[in-house]
Amino acid sequence: MEKDPFKEYLRQSEPSKRDKSYAWDTAIGLQDVDGLKTSEYLKDTAIKNIEGDITIDEAQKLLNTYYKENTKKSEKDRTEEADKVSARIAKILSEKAFSFSANEYISIHKKLFDGIYDYAGVLRNYNITKKEWVLDGDTVVYGTATELKATLDYDISQEKKFSYKGLSTQEIIHHLALFISGLWQIHAFGEGNPRTTAVFFIKYLRTLGYDVTNDIFAKHSWYFRNALVRANYTDLKNDIHSTTEYLELFLENLLLNKHHKLLNRTMHIANTLKAKSDIETEKSDIQISKSDIEALCKEKINNITNKSIQHILKLHNTFGNIQYFGRSDIEKTLGIKASAASSFIKMLLDNKIIKPIQGKGKGKYIFAI
Repeated sequence: MEKDPFKEYLRQSEPSKRDKSYAWDTAIGLQDVDGLKTSEYLKDTAIKNIEGDITIDEAQKLLNTYYKENTKKSEKDRTEEADKVSARIAKILSEKAFSFSANEYISIHKKLFDGIYDYAGVLRNYNITKKEWVLDGDTVVYGTATELKATLDYDISQEKKFSYKGLSTQEIIHHLALFISGLWQIHAFGEGNPRTTAVFFIKYLRTLGYDVTNDIFAKHSWYFRNALVRANYTDLKNDIHSTTEYLELFLENLLLNKHHKLLNRTMHIANTLKAKSDIETEKSDIQISKSDIEALCKEKINNITNKSIQHILKLHNTFGNIQYFGRSDIEKTLGIKASAASSFIKMLLDNKIIKPIQGKGKGKYIFAI
């Protein structure tokens, strides 16, 4: 296993070294979203900056000189891109300045890819599709080229207006997942969208009071990309629905120091298709009638309303006794808000209508009737 050159610095109590190490570790890790790897020269240069031997600007100059003297081996070799973009990300993450706006988002893309892409900082003027591993080669539907700036402005303006006051921690995580997955789905640029989005998001999270100085982005950037994809993909004919559950696991590890296992294979749609097949096979063995559910609900829950019974029936009809679900699934199925869904879950748990399920991440349930 390759030794992490930044691990010891991240553990240090000296703030300057720890912060610079986080910036470099995250910057290098983010190259993995596009399958890029940095050079040993870049890592050696980063260590010099962390130790205080050179400034970040001097590190960038050294890289520029290095690549003037060392031409790339082939057109497919993107190590230079990975190295230079890593240094630029490290610099941006080391700076305090930030403006939560569409112009800032575009500016970050310009700063990261200037001299690397001809269209750095320029919104694409063509529509795109991209084959995704996690979708078995299918694509997300990305933003329309003619509406990119308007959509960016709208999403960011709506987030500016949003109030987190009174929300539970889980509700905050859920909303952040919805916001960042929506911003990424616009896919404003021809290339470099995940890296731009990640840097913008980290800077935004800091304005919300989150420290964001662990190694989650550094170690799981490809998971982050795949989670964004699954949050924006629906295939109704195969009963596959957009979900933020994977993105929420990532954010809980990032912001709450949870320790969920972030495995890319769990997100692959092949798992959903297999689960659907298994459910259909077993449904005939586990059936409970509508009248039985109504009777059980009235027996277990005093003064239960007809509306709550109808909600339970609808959930059971959708998920049955085998398929697990979370709060976001309840919101979508019943058309209710997050706070109402949370209260509904509490009522069902308290009366043993549903039960938590282990191994699927926090906040996942299955019917117990």
